[in-house]
Amino acid sequence: MTKEIATLAGGCFWGMEDIIRSLPGVTNTTVGYTGGSIENPTYNIVKIGTSNHAEAVEVEFDPSKISYAELLNYFFRMHDPTTLNRQMNDIGTQYRSAIFYHSENQQKTALEMIKKEQSSGRWKNQIVTQVVKASKFYPAEDYHQDYLKKNPNGYTCHWLRD
Repeated sequence: MTKEIATLAGGCFWGMEDIIRSLPGVTNTTVGYTGGSIENPTYNIVKIGTSNHAEAVEVEFDPSKISYAELLNYFFRMHDPTTLNRQMNDIGTQYRSAIFYHSENQQKTALEMIKKEQSSGRWKNQIVTQVVKASKFYPAEDYHQDYLKKNPNGYTCHWLRD
């Protein structure tokens, strides 16, 4: 089986992981921090917003079962890509909308998907999703992994929009 990695940020990582892990073709998800300026960040550092890390989900997937474009289609359905550094009650750069690409092909696909989404009429405002080269990904603390599986009534601001 061929595996590919996608790294996506769109608000609190718990809700994104909860949706993404159930998609056909997704073989593993890990929540964590990426895109910031310090090594080995912790939640207590990231949550104050000064490290510039985003809460993100690293997604391992089988591209023969779900394409990167299909994954991004879900990504745009599960959060509002027009709100800068915010998803509902979660405010700060750590909650920004970002696609961290791992190849030129992923970058090209991400830019095409943003253009497609912007012209779809689904969004009243401009999409602010960043497309950034992937950098080191730091897994979050164990209690964040599979958080909504462990806490079924826990906070989330993610759902699939039509």
